[in-house]
Amino acid sequence: MAGTTSSPRLTFGVLSAAAASFAMLQSLVSPVLPTIQHDLRTTQSTVTWVLIAWLLSASVATPLLGRIGDMIGKERTLLVALGAIAAGDAVAALAPNIAVLIAGRVIQGLGGAVFPASFGIIRDEFPPERVPSAVGRLSAVIAVGGGLGTVLAGPIVQALSWRWLFWIPMVIVLATAVLAHRYVPESPVRTPGRVDWPAATLLSTWLVALLVPLSKASSWGWGSARVVTPLAVAVLAFAAWIAVETRSRDPLVDMRLMRLPVVWTANLVALLFGAGMFSVVAFVPMFLQIPSTTGYGFGSSVTQAGLLTLPMLVTMALAGYLSGPIAPFLGVKAQLVWGSVFCLVASAALAAFHDRPWQIAVAEGVFGVGIGLAYSAMTSLIVQNVPARQTGIASGMNTNIRTIGGSIGAAVIGAVIISDPRPDGLPQESGFTSAFMLLTICAAATLAVALIVPSARRRAAAHGLERREALSEASAR
Repeated sequence: MAGTTSSPRLTFGVLSAAAASFAMLQSLVSPVLPTIQHDLRTTQSTVTWVLIAWLLSASVATPLLGRIGDMIGKERTLLVALGAIAAGDAVAALAPNIAVLIAGRVIQGLGGAVFPASFGIIRDEFPPERVPSAVGRLSAVIAVGGGLGTVLAGPIVQALSWRWLFWIPMVIVLATAVLAHRYVPESPVRTPGRVDWPAATLLSTWLVALLVPLSKASSWGWGSARVVTPLAVAVLAFAAWIAVETRSRDPLVDMRLMRLPVVWTANLVALLFGAGMFSVVAFVPMFLQIPSTTGYGFGSSVTQAGLLTLPMLVTMALAGYLSGPIAPFLGVKAQLVWGSVFCLVASAALAAFHDRPWQIAVAEGVFGVGIGLAYSAMTSLIVQNVPARQTGIASGMNTNIRTIGGSIGAAVIGAVIISDPRPDGLPQESGFTSAFMLLTICAAATLAVALIVPSARRRAAAHGLERREALSEASAR
């Protein structure tokens, strides 16, 4: 039986392996997008969907399967998510063309349920006083896992091929699933309810209607009907989604929690941070691999591009590890603000100074400090300020909104980079410069929002919300 010999430390280790494995699948493919584009004979705007499709699928699957996990059990949902990742890996590894590869990435994205299931298991299994630190450490693991793939991709492709970027994770995920079945306890908590399928449909509708025209606008034309029409559909579907979620008794994304100032501000910060981080992880390696014959590229190999992003991974890990010990002295909100400052400085540096490889490496190192501080701080703020029984829901929502931001950021930045290609099809340097400037503006907006995030624990507000919900449920019964 699962969990018969488990301990909190062992359970956390298995959950960390599961979360890191899923997060790594995003960054593993980022440095090899040019290689995949050439091998499968597709366009740059189409190959970007190898990244966007994963983010889009995860954005929808995370809250949907998270809700199912609350109903049928989080350990079962964790196993289903790991199975989806393994199946998607197999499809992607065998893909004969770009369409099948994108389909495999969609299947992999269903594994986004790993995040809410893991947060929920921590909430159910760990002593209450250890939940905030455990959730913060798992968030740091997710952030580091999201960057680790960039470094590992080069050696794997050089020694084998890009298809092994899916075979190797498949083996690791299957092994993790065996460990999860053996050592992760069955969920002691079940939350009765139903799955809000209309909300899930509207969520996927507005995301697809938004991301497709954004990624294709450079080739279709920003003023064309093929761009304007789906964008209008996205606005209407988004409004309808908000209305449905607000009225739902079993929402996928609990809009009632958004009434807490710390929740909506931290989630807005998560959206902006997601857009920045996923864009940097995806497109800086692409910039490094641009041929030197263009006059601005470095002609780096996949391995070299990965090594130049190693400073970000190292500083991200260090900052995430230190965020807990320094919190009593610096404060959680201060960490979020300083994380935003570091990301702003790094983005501005990328826009102004990208003529030498060392400039890219330094900027990435500074960016990593910002991400490491901010990711842990966002989670800690959420955990400290929501009702205890909604820690898992709120943390999962924050992670999911970060993923939604990543999908939007990847689509927008990708469109900006390829908006004015050279005669040989490669991007102009101005495309990357404009993209880095856009990231700087995004980082400035992130800092502005971080400054208004409440710093003190709003326990009264949290308890008040919890009491109102209890009264509402009692009235309904």
